[in-house]
This record gives sequence, C-alpha cells and structure tokens, in this order.
Amino acid sequence: MKIILRDDIDTLGKCGEVVTVKAGYARNYLIPRNLAIPATPGNLHSIGEVNRQKQFRDRKRMRDAERLKLALEKVSLTAEVQVGEEDRIFGSVTTSQIAELLKQQNFLVDRRDILLEEPIRSLGVYTVDVKLERDVIAHVKVWVVKKGDQGQAA
Repeated sequence: MKIILRDDIDTLGKCGEVVTVKAGYARNYLIPRNLAIPATPGNLHSIGEVNRQKQFRDRKRMRDAERLKLALEKVSLTAEVQVGEEDRIFGSVTTSQIAELLKQQNFLVDRRDILLEEPIRSLGVYTVDVKLERDVIAHVKVWVVKKGDQGQAA
C-alpha cells in the first residue's frame, strides 16, 4: 500500500515522502496514529500542505523546548545522600533520582532524556545535560550533598 508520511519516521523516510508499506502496518499503526495518510490522487496533490503542517509543528515544538531550556537552566537541584567514612556516598545518584528532583520542581522530564554517562558517586556540584529536543539540550546544576546528622546521639 502506498502512503504519504506526515512525520519523519526513522525506518521509513521523511515527511512528505510517498512510500510503500504493508497494508496492515499502514491501516493498524501509521494511519491511526496520524503518522501517514493514504496516497490517493487528492492526497498526492496536498503533499506541500503536509510539509507546511509539519514545519509549523516543528517550529512550535522547538519554541516550547527553548522556553523549557531557559527555565531548566535557572534550576538548581540538591540531592541529599547518605555518606560513610571519608565522605564516600552509599549508592549513587541516578537519572531516576534526578528526574524525581525535577518533578519536585514541577518539571516533567523522562529519565531517559537525562544524559548521564554514569551515575554520580561522589559529593560535589555537577552539570547534567537534559535532552529536550533533537538539537535542544539544557544544562542543569545538581548539588550532591550529605544528609544532615538528624537524630544521632553524641
């Protein structure tokens, strides 16, 4: 079945391209999710409109991502961790914990969008990258500090 892509799909092609896929894939997945439309003669004439709509959506998404980036870069997160001898922390600060700290600041960010090469395993100040869009990456400061000594007897 021939379809016109309404969005970029890595395995198929770019927006506005006419591609051939299996009928079930088109009917059950691509068309219901508004990723493609059937390649009828009328739709083939409207390829330019499909491209304009995608460009409009992309510009809006990029503007929103830029606004979110500016807001995120003003945020400073504090992760309190338990420490042992010589200020070695127990465990580590992971992307899930950073996502939870962001959620507490009213920023919903998926943990998979937090670019952390390896978990943080020592005290200090770290700059963590958060991928918002393909070309938009925010830099968030994370302070890793030890928990206060509450409730301990002298």
